[in-house]
Amino acid sequence: MAKFGYHASHEQFKPSALLEYAQAAETAGFNFISSSDHFYPWSDRQGESGFTWSWLGAAMQATSLPFGVVCAPGQRYHPAIIAQAAATLAEMFPNRFWVALGSGQALNEKITGDRWPAKAERNARLQECVDIIRALWAGETVTHYGLVRIEEAKLYTRPQIPPQIIGAAITPATAEWLGGWADGLITISHPYEKLKQVVEAFHRGGGEGKPMYLKVQISYAANEATARQGAYEQWRTNIFQSPVLSELRNPQQFDAMAEFVKPEDMDEHVRISADPQQHIEWLQKYVELGFSELSLHNVNREQQRFIEVFGEKVLPALTRK
Repeated sequence: MAKFGYHASHEQFKPSALLEYAQAAETAGFNFISSSDHFYPWSDRQGESGFTWSWLGAAMQATSLPFGVVCAPGQRYHPAIIAQAAATLAEMFPNRFWVALGSGQALNEKITGDRWPAKAERNARLQECVDIIRALWAGETVTHYGLVRIEEAKLYTRPQIPPQIIGAAITPATAEWLGGWADGLITISHPYEKLKQVVEAFHRGGGEGKPMYLKVQISYAANEATARQGAYEQWRTNIFQSPVLSELRNPQQFDAMAEFVKPEDMDEHVRISADPQQHIEWLQKYVELGFSELSLHNVNREQQRFIEVFGEKVLPALTRK
């Protein structure tokens, strides 16, 4: 049976507010919490960007749900630091934490002042990071000189069961590549046919039978106009193709690109409706496509109403199927 999570958007809300939303989501019947690790928001209108690794410890203590985070080792973070951070959370909260790793965006990673590599090099760097992290979790002393350098590193605090490493992909090409090494896939809610291509590519690359996570971008509000305006105001900077999302360097550039986006352009990228039944039908199609873990991100500001209504009307309808 599919599970449905609440996405805690650090780009949009203060960590203290997200802690309350996570607790409310557990009470409402959500099955897990997801978050992403950003240094910047996507837009000045979003206006926040808390440090998710600090937040995770507090939020996991305040709830009993599983948690996951999407991050990009290799530039802003050395993989040994990600390995240690994830191992600590997994030791404190056994079987409640997974980490999704991707090649990152310049928006977050370029703050180091280092060169921003091309996609092929970022993928090769990510593969090195994954191998290093897994070796450290296995108790090995790791020395490696490549795109990432590490000397005689060993983790002394390790969980009995290491976290799953989920591969983050937006395009079919990346999904196919990570099918061979990741424990699962996480992607976002593209238009249906493109999403189907991502799934097929992941399976083709070796991901058949592995769990698939989907971050579903929705906008639910009291009425259709409010839902659309909320999506447009908060999330129009996030609808561009992967090469754009990965290369722009600051929120102001994303805002400049989004000047050309119209409210009706949001429909292919965000599921906008004030009707809970419509959301049930959309989500059921994703389940039928093979996604077993769906993280629901209400991209507008009305989080409490979304949590309550979906807990009362949407999640029960989906879990009864």
